[in-house]
Amino acid sequence: MAAQAGVGADRAFGSISVPIYATAIYRYEAFGKHRGFDYSRSENPTRQAAEQAIADLEGGKKAAAFSSGMAAISAVMTLFRSGDHILCSDDLYGGTYRLFEQILRPYGLAFDYTDMGNPGQVAKKIGKKTRAVFVETPTNPLMKIADIREVARIARNKGILSVVDNTFMSPFLQRPLALGADVVVHSATKFLGGHNDLIGGAVITTDPELGERMHFAQKAVGAVLSPFDSWLLLRGIKTLAVRVARAQQSAEVIAAFLAAQPFVRKVFYPGLSGHHRRDLHCSQADGPGAIISFELSRESAVPIFLNALQTVLLAESLGGVESLITHPSTMTHADIPLEEQAAVGLTPLLIRLSVGIENPDDLVADIAQALRRAKGRS
Repeated sequence: MAAQAGVGADRAFGSISVPIYATAIYRYEAFGKHRGFDYSRSENPTRQAAEQAIADLEGGKKAAAFSSGMAAISAVMTLFRSGDHILCSDDLYGGTYRLFEQILRPYGLAFDYTDMGNPGQVAKKIGKKTRAVFVETPTNPLMKIADIREVARIARNKGILSVVDNTFMSPFLQRPLALGADVVVHSATKFLGGHNDLIGGAVITTDPELGERMHFAQKAVGAVLSPFDSWLLLRGIKTLAVRVARAQQSAEVIAAFLAAQPFVRKVFYPGLSGHHRRDLHCSQADGPGAIISFELSRESAVPIFLNALQTVLLAESLGGVESLITHPSTMTHADIPLEEQAAVGLTPLLIRLSVGIENPDDLVADIAQALRRAKGRS
């Protein structure tokens, strides 16, 4: 399905690669009659093909592609009104937290945070004004695992929506809609695109009416994925399976290596036997993925380690063919107050590694030399 993403979308000439329809407008055949397209903010054939591919991969009825993952999450938030309450994972991507706390809370939406791997706790925190649960699993960056089935069941019984950010796993490894979730969101910049060359997002739903509401938000707000980025996304999706499989295989090797290093204080990776809720993760996903977080033994060693890396690149994203590393406390999660970072266990010792498709021996060697340098100089 991934390899043939977009095949069949070009009905005019049968092009295997979906054409880039670089047009803003479409000519009407006659007054009141067009071919299904009038203005590219509303619909574009290239974007439509990308949306269909993502919907198919996630097992959804409809998908809407946006100009970024944050635009996708913002569109989901248009489903709610002032006074509504959303219960979220307690370890959340810093950009999502910033949107919720600095943009949406002043408009009257209320957000609380809890451990989505504890269904009893989730049920207790759902109140009369709660309208949705927003879940990351594994979470960014502490790799906490949510119980998708149970959280979705609780939400359904309470008559509220369950929304799952599936960016870390991709539909190759995890399909929340099949586990009962109502909505899936993605930063398509990450594993779906896979080459660090586009910014995009997606919302996928099982309910056609919800899907229509997402397309209405897409049209009304205008944060749409461009035709060229839609084409890049389709091209990236074609290699999703082989990229994620290769990166995951290497990540398992690297996680085991890190876990054996005395200078590494702790490793957060659901593929390790000691990971909290590893069994839960394995019950709802097809593998541990390619993201590893770990803590060094000394805070002073962190910048030395990061600066010593040569093959692994210091950058804020994840999910690409290149291995990337980041310091969440000062980079991806810098907008979360330090006391709140500490409350969920995010410390200045923590480093997040997104494993790419390079030779795993090269990656291990690079990490090993950086650890030696950090240990000796910190």
